[in-house]
Amino acid sequence: MKILVTGCAGFIGSHVCEYLLKRGDLVLGIDNINSYYDIKNKYRNLGVLETYSNFEFRKEDIIDTKSISNWKPDKICHLASMAGVRYSIEHPDVYVDVNIKGFINILEESVKNSVKHIVYASSSSVYGLNKKRPFSEDDKIDSCNSPYAASKMAMELFAKTYHQLYGLSLIGLRFFTVYGPRGRPDMAPYKFLNAIHSGNCFQKYGDGSSSRDYTYIDDIVSGVVASLDNKKSMKCEIYNLGNSTPVTLNKFIELCEKVVGKKALYEQVGNQLGDVPHTCADISKARRDLGYSPQVKLEDGLRRMFEFEINLNKKF
Repeated sequence: MKILVTGCAGFIGSHVCEYLLKRGDLVLGIDNINSYYDIKNKYRNLGVLETYSNFEFRKEDIIDTKSISNWKPDKICHLASMAGVRYSIEHPDVYVDVNIKGFINILEESVKNSVKHIVYASSSSVYGLNKKRPFSEDDKIDSCNSPYAASKMAMELFAKTYHQLYGLSLIGLRFFTVYGPRGRPDMAPYKFLNAIHSGNCFQKYGDGSSSRDYTYIDDIVSGVVASLDNKKSMKCEIYNLGNSTPVTLNKFIELCEKVVGKKALYEQVGNQLGDVPHTCADISKARRDLGYSPQVKLEDGLRRMFEFEINLNKKF
């Protein structure tokens, strides 16, 4: 199978590529290597992928890539996006350009080249300030709380539109706080483990009662690959990929302390504009249609992540 993966040098993208390569798929990865976080991490991820003979990389931007026309993939895994809730409040125009315009280019190229199936990354952020929990794919979405979330909601609407107009087969995945080895350095799991191990102080937003549905990278990859394989031939669907076991910020810090073996030093500050108080995934639909079944508990996943970084860097 020829599979094009956008955002291949990123955290989730590199893990998805590695899985596909190991099972023998031909993978073309594209990434513009943007500097939202240290590009050394992205080149490190690429170094892992380039050890496989069935991998090809092109440094391209999803906004104007023509690799779909040139390479003619059977399927596309579209994971490239501008990430970050807080950054989106300061730079909303970037999220329109990358997440919305970039996705439209992918869709247009897919129509022209009769791509069989597309899986794309949405986000749990689309649920915004919804009070009903757990979040279900059937819930009304009318309280997005950041330009990032709004851009992801727009992607879902464009996917539905292109399915209606052209019959494109599309599955959107709402990821819930993904963490694990090679995780993004701007996210809490990496930042907290790093700070605690180094004896540095970090900022704790709010009183610690907010909660997140942390999901280990291997579990996310299993859901992405099942969506690509699409054994039930779904044509236009949205699925939550979470762990369905939310943890408060206070408990999360305690688990990080336990994994590292040191007490955390932090400064409590106010809640940040654009954040949401809680996330929790109803994963019954993904269980039914994709066979999705998360396996990794948070403490175990954090320990794997911490040990990976220690072994990689010799110091965190």
